[in-house]
Amino acid sequence: MVKRWKESAASQGFYMPGEYAPHRGTLLVWPVRPGSWPYHGLEARKVFGRIAEELSAGEEVFILADHEHRPEVEAFADGNPRISVLEIPTDDAWARDIGPSFVVNPTTGEVRGTDWEFNAWGGTVDGLYAHWDRDNAAATKICEALGYDIFDARDFVLEGGSIHADGEGTVLVTEACLLSKGRNPHLSKSEIESRLKETLGAEKVIWLPRGIYNDETNEHVDNVCAFVRPGEVVLAWTDREDDPQYAMSLRDLDVLEQETDARGRHFRVHKLPIPDVPVTIREDELSGYEFEEGEDTREVGERLAASYVNFYIGNEVVLVPAFGDANAASDERAREILGGLFPERRVVSIPARAIIVGGGNIHCITQQIPAGKTADQLICNC
Repeated sequence: MVKRWKESAASQGFYMPGEYAPHRGTLLVWPVRPGSWPYHGLEARKVFGRIAEELSAGEEVFILADHEHRPEVEAFADGNPRISVLEIPTDDAWARDIGPSFVVNPTTGEVRGTDWEFNAWGGTVDGLYAHWDRDNAAATKICEALGYDIFDARDFVLEGGSIHADGEGTVLVTEACLLSKGRNPHLSKSEIESRLKETLGAEKVIWLPRGIYNDETNEHVDNVCAFVRPGEVVLAWTDREDDPQYAMSLRDLDVLEQETDARGRHFRVHKLPIPDVPVTIREDELSGYEFEEGEDTREVGERLAASYVNFYIGNEVVLVPAFGDANAASDERAREILGGLFPERRVVSIPARAIIVGGGNIHCITQQIPAGKTADQLICNC
């Protein structure tokens, strides 16, 4: 039985490693929610499956599914020993935000999961759907299924996509998200920062002002800026001054050029251009949604928060969103830029329109599990 710890991660010597550190595996959740995935996720499931297969070449992949859909996922994974199914029901498929944020003790090698409070990106203030109990329970169930002890942070609302760690004491966040009224309005900015440091074992928090235009998560940082290694980031960018993203990214660049990380390094910033043509909802996609009462809805022509920064770093591969059609050239440009930044990994473009119509992208649907030991393995020294 796993143990829940009330003490902070920092007080016990744990910290959040960078995504580029070695993984045990990656979490995914099978997409079925009709209000997020047109036509009950028929196209989305194909892309999720492709992502699982690419990642399984270098690490384990754990896919959450409810009882009804478990046979479907098991049939897909049949014959691949690195893909496992966890029967854990959820409200939607955003593993980054509902799953635990894992931390590591470098002395003992133990890995633990952090269980944040999840309220569907804003609760009753501006949350995206009315019921999220199963999502909020998922982090604990994942840790129990995989044998990881838990740091209890259920008094603090946070999603995994709203933080990005370098593994050396620095965490990136956006003010637009973490200071939003639907998360922790009773806490000041400095109090939120202290909680992040305690819970993630961090020394410094970099507050970027904004995220990606029209990002319904209140502008998660993982859509606008990400570490590629300590001291080095990519920043979503556009040179088109009439695009609303221009001013938002410029404000973030100003902060990054003035700040240093926890080790005193100035940031090396690589601009990663957003798609040349805005990605919007099509009429054929809109007709495939089935929204429930209290759920955020969409409309034809709605601009989606498409960004190539929402890539995911696996042990052997970097998975980059591709939006196709009018954005074929920008897809290739993003793949080339990231290929130069990750020469030690395969950089693969994944057709990701079927994910972005759900509201997020590849990084949003994945959550890394760092390499290391469970509590039981630590006890038996295995």
